[in-house]
Amino acid sequence: MSDPDPQLVAAAEIRARIDTSKPHSARFWNYFVGGKDNYEVDRELGDHIKQIFPGLVDVARTSRHFLGRAVRYLAVDQGVRQFLDIGTGLPTADNTHEVAQRLAPDARIVYVDNDPLVLAHARALLTTTPEGETAYLDADLYDPDAILKAAAGTLDFSRPIAVMILNTLGHVAEYDRARALVSRLMEGLPSGSYLVISDSTSTSEGMIAASDAYNSSGAVPYYVRSVEEIGGFFDGLELAEPGIVQVTRWRPEPGDSSGTDAAVDAYGGVGRKA
Repeated sequence: MSDPDPQLVAAAEIRARIDTSKPHSARFWNYFVGGKDNYEVDRELGDHIKQIFPGLVDVARTSRHFLGRAVRYLAVDQGVRQFLDIGTGLPTADNTHEVAQRLAPDARIVYVDNDPLVLAHARALLTTTPEGETAYLDADLYDPDAILKAAAGTLDFSRPIAVMILNTLGHVAEYDRARALVSRLMEGLPSGSYLVISDSTSTSEGMIAASDAYNSSGAVPYYVRSVEEIGGFFDGLELAEPGIVQVTRWRPEPGDSSGTDAAVDAYGGVGRKA
């Protein structure tokens, strides 16, 4: 009898780690942005939260548009060619590597997540232009040193790198710890590197109620923070204009009908390391 295919064994092990009995943050978000990689339990929670706070759908979709604008700003205006995307989530349209390599074919992107479901879909993230490179790390935000060490296999740490942490830091319950993790990542990067963050914020009663409902569902909790706390992640960095603002209002592009001018309970910004 021949030995089992290692790839099939690995795929089976990944599937065994996926729990479909409880809502899942990446699948829940995937449902809100119109994706298909979700289960009934995720859709049920999503529909329940839509009744509590319909604005969360706008938060999900406009946060995605913010990602695209931030990558375009970095690749086109700042000449950045390296991106470290932590808390990748499930692939949808216009992922970091797709936006970056469309504008700069030689861009190199490393995705980081420790979620078995995201790992199972990682191949969809590994397409690349011939000139560039895309890699995926099965690694944990709570171990920034391991992330930096592994990312050095793809990225050149003598050149600027943009760290993308979108809708992820809310999963770190302790604010001081979240700030320490971000600080350690930026300490390991060269001058001229960038930090891109967006997260849901405690800026309305509806968002707070939605967060409470989500955290009571059995999913991994997500804690909304104040605008001031989001700004704290950028301490020591030079903020790009217009600073820390609602994601809809960060460098909106004329004629772009994919976003919205409406106020949303999600703030973001881009900061540069001197």
